[in-house]
Amino acid sequence: MSVQSSVVQRCAICVYGWLTICAQPLLRRKLRRRGALESGYLENIPERFGHYVQPAEGHRQLIWIHAVSLGEMRAAAVLIKAMRQEMPDLRLLLTHGTATGRAEGRSLLGPGDVQVWQPWDTPQATANFFAHFRPRLGVLMETELWPNLVLGADEGGVPLVLANARMSERSLKKAQRLAWLARPIYGRLKAVLAQTQADAQRLASLGAPVTAVLGNLKFDATPDPLQCQLALERRRTLERPILMFASSREGEESVLLQALTQWPQPWPWTVLVVPRHPQRFEEVAQLILASGHRISRRSSWGQDLGGMPCDGSSILLGDSLAEMALYYSLASAALLGGSFLPLGGQNLIEACACACPVILGPHTFNFAEAAEQALSEGAALRATDLPSALAQAADLVQEKTGRASERAQRFARGHRGAAQATSKHLQAWL
Repeated sequence: MSVQSSVVQRCAICVYGWLTICAQPLLRRKLRRRGALESGYLENIPERFGHYVQPAEGHRQLIWIHAVSLGEMRAAAVLIKAMRQEMPDLRLLLTHGTATGRAEGRSLLGPGDVQVWQPWDTPQATANFFAHFRPRLGVLMETELWPNLVLGADEGGVPLVLANARMSERSLKKAQRLAWLARPIYGRLKAVLAQTQADAQRLASLGAPVTAVLGNLKFDATPDPLQCQLALERRRTLERPILMFASSREGEESVLLQALTQWPQPWPWTVLVVPRHPQRFEEVAQLILASGHRISRRSSWGQDLGGMPCDGSSILLGDSLAEMALYYSLASAALLGGSFLPLGGQNLIEACACACPVILGPHTFNFAEAAEQALSEGAALRATDLPSALAQAADLVQEKTGRASERAQRFARGHRGAAQATSKHLQAWL
């Protein structure tokens, strides 16, 4: 690297640090706004700015895992399970950026583990984080790189690994436009464990030290067996099969409701909508009611699903957390949220693990390789839009042989192994 390039990079990082400091009031305002919908965002706010109540002593043995949101935390959960098998006395430091990620992570804490918010990416907050906890290893899940966080780890002597790493073509183009900031950050990682060869090539083009291609950790996740069993028992009593709109995103529910108006009543299915973000539960409920349909919410069914209607007279709303295995096991097929608008799609692996075949929209760039694998192995179908997806779903939910479900489950089981492989790679840094 030339002296001129080095100077430019240092100046760029200084400018970035100054901008993050100036943006702190905006972050506080955003937290208050989100907290009005999800109270979890109002918990322990000082942690966001590098102020901790946990004792500072004895943290040197902590392994730090950062899983920003719910999806990353589910991948991290699989890895943590594998690591605990290899290292029974493992002590964790878990950090998150969202309330759903933090809630999911809380259930994985053991004796001696610590959980805090990810520090806001200012030089001071990240310096406080490393000075206080002094982890012996840092593991960032999937895509979550913050410049000052990476620089703080490098300066503090904390080896930093990007695990289950992925990068779409779209993300690569964005990073290339910010190469003056992205390249020095990716270059300071100690190792990158990529999901696919395509991810590895994109990450390496930014200077990331890709050391292995290990597959996707989410294939190793096991659906909650109690949820699956409860759903299958209830499913036998339903008068119509369930078509699920899984992890729907803003704007997609309106398109679905409009497409449903083209289908004569009675529909060949009962529709179940499960929004991706819990703060939108009420918004989606009002959309359904405004469209002239009755609604039945998961929160009113009871623990044993006894209050769930079985005659298809209402649109069902999945307004609960940590029950995706229940919803997928109730459904005969699922439309993949985030893929019917240019949002990149959501994780389809969990649906397939629950033997629920998936219909994808045209936009799956966030999970391109998994989507193509599922399509090639018959675990998923592709539709150009929601009306055509409903047409495919009409055939799929009435399929009696169970072959589509078998193909979905076989696909999910056939790509396991990333958890143990990742755990072994991380042990090399210990």
